[in-house]
Amino acid sequence: MAKFAATTKVPVSQSRDEIERTLMRYGASAFGYVQEAERAAVQFRAHERYVRIEMPIPDTLRAQDIRQRWRALLLVIKAKLEAVESGIGSFEEEFLAHIVLPNNQTVGQYTLPQVVHAYESGELPALLPGAPE
Repeated sequence: MAKFAATTKVPVSQSRDEIERTLMRYGASAFGYVQEAERAAVQFRAHERYVRIEMPIPDTLRAQDIRQRWRALLLVIKAKLEAVESGIGSFEEEFLAHIVLPNNQTVGQYTLPQVVHAYESGELPALLPGAPE
């Protein structure tokens, strides 16, 4: 199966601008972008939550692959925001894995090891780690 936007010529900067315009159209604010070795991230504030969506950008990727990933990220963000707007899901349901916790981890980063452990051990983690049982 072909990747979405596999042959795009759209520069990364244009995709970032379109992501920001899309987020603003749906009421988001406080935008930020990070590009560092091996990853890129978009962060914004919406529905009284901070959201950070990270994507791997390995050094081995060609410029074309990087452009494609940014176009795909735009598509994902648009789809999630439209699902919220259309009542298909709540903001928290659509962006849960990407909501930033007070410790600066996303919900996904915090819970994924617990999910892996649950599948490996067959034991469910506490709903609120550290809470009395």
